[in-house]
Amino acid sequence: MTTHATGTPEEHLAARLSLLEEEKELTRRGDELARRRRELPWVRVQEPYRFSTPDGERTLAELFDGRSQLLVYHFMLGPEWSAGCPACSFWADGFDGVTVHLNQRDVTMVCVSRAPLTAIEAYKRRMGWRLDWVSSLDSDFNADFGVSFPPGAGGAHNFTQPPHGEEHAGLSAFVAEDDAIYHAYSCYARGLDAFNVGYQLLDRAPRGRGEDGVQPSHAWLKRHDEYAPVR
Repeated sequence: MTTHATGTPEEHLAARLSLLEEEKELTRRGDELARRRRELPWVRVQEPYRFSTPDGERTLAELFDGRSQLLVYHFMLGPEWSAGCPACSFWADGFDGVTVHLNQRDVTMVCVSRAPLTAIEAYKRRMGWRLDWVSSLDSDFNADFGVSFPPGAGGAHNFTQPPHGEEHAGLSAFVAEDDAIYHAYSCYARGLDAFNVGYQLLDRAPRGRGEDGVQPSHAWLKRHDEYAPVR
């Protein structure tokens, strides 16, 4: 027999309406935070940065692909890694097909990793993804935007925290205006939760993410082709 609280439909509705008010407040607060993100001062990017792509070498400006906004997902796939990070792969499973919709709003999205392009292309084929993914192996791009930390390099991840490894995940936003490129926003760690479709759905499931008391919390994660079959 369940140990969870039960009740009548009327009791459920009353509790749900109370929660609805808090959900609406969270939505309003989220809208306000989104507005404040857009108001952050832009910082001009001085480095041209060059990336290896399936179409040859391209600069940061060329990654915009003719649009005025660029989202970069910093995917954890280091130069010597044989496969991408399972957590980053979880995120990518959710946004793989969304770029066509972003393009309609003048936004280009790419993944960037320090792995060689051949390793990126091989892992992309393994995962069956369509997303655009380029290599920053020969540039300081990942280090400059707080996601790669070579041994002894120092620096801070998520703005204030010491790095806990050489590679970290993140999202950076750029904008092109008046023949210049500007960095507009970056987020890391739990700041990435908002665009993980799987986590957003699990948060609405009756038992949630099932990660309470587990360290690290996402220890259950595997790449989507590594799970045992389930009913």
